[in-house]
Amino acid sequence: MPTSAVSPAIRDIIDFWLASAKHWFVKSADFDGRFKTQFELLHWQAARRAHDLWASSDEGALALLILLDQYPRNCFRNTGHMYATDPLARHYARLVTERKGDLNLEPSLRVFCYLPFTHSEDPLDQDLAVQLNERGETGEGLKFALHHRDIIKRYGRFPHRNAILARRSTQDELRFLEEGGFSG
Repeated sequence: MPTSAVSPAIRDIIDFWLASAKHWFVKSADFDGRFKTQFELLHWQAARRAHDLWASSDEGALALLILLDQYPRNCFRNTGHMYATDPLARHYARLVTERKGDLNLEPSLRVFCYLPFTHSEDPLDQDLAVQLNERGETGEGLKFALHHRDIIKRYGRFPHRNAILARRSTQDELRFLEEGGFSG
C-alpha cells in the first residue's frame, strides 16, 4: 500500500512508535501512560480482529504488531494480559514475513515483525525468530533472539513469566532468576 493510501490510524501508530524509539526497550511509566491513553481503543479493536484488513499492507501489519505485541507489554506490565494477544500477533507476523513485507519496512522497524516469534515459548518460533533477524539484518535484534532461544532451549519456557502466569518455578529456574536471568 503506498504511503499516501495508509489509513490515518496506521500512520498515527507508526509515527508514534518511530518518535518513541528511545523508549522501545526501556521501562518508562510516562511512556507507558501516553501509549495506553493514545492507543487503548485501537488495541482492543485489534484484539477482537476489527482491523484484520490492515494486515494486507506491510505498514498495516506492522501497526497490528505494535498494538498486539508491544502495546500489551508496555500497558499491561506484570499482568497476564501482557501475553494475551501473543498468538494473534504471531498470526500477523507470519502473514507479513511470509510475503517478505518486513523487508519493505524501515530497517529499524523490522525487528517488530520478528518479536512475536522471539516472545513465543515455542522452540520452532524461536528458531524462526533467529532466521528472520538474520534475514532482516537487525543487529541487536539477532543478539536478543539468540538469547531468548537459549532460554527456551534450557527451560522450555521463560522463567520470568512464571509468577505472572501462576506457574510453579523449578529450582533451576529460581536459581536462574536469582542470578539475574532475563527479566523481560
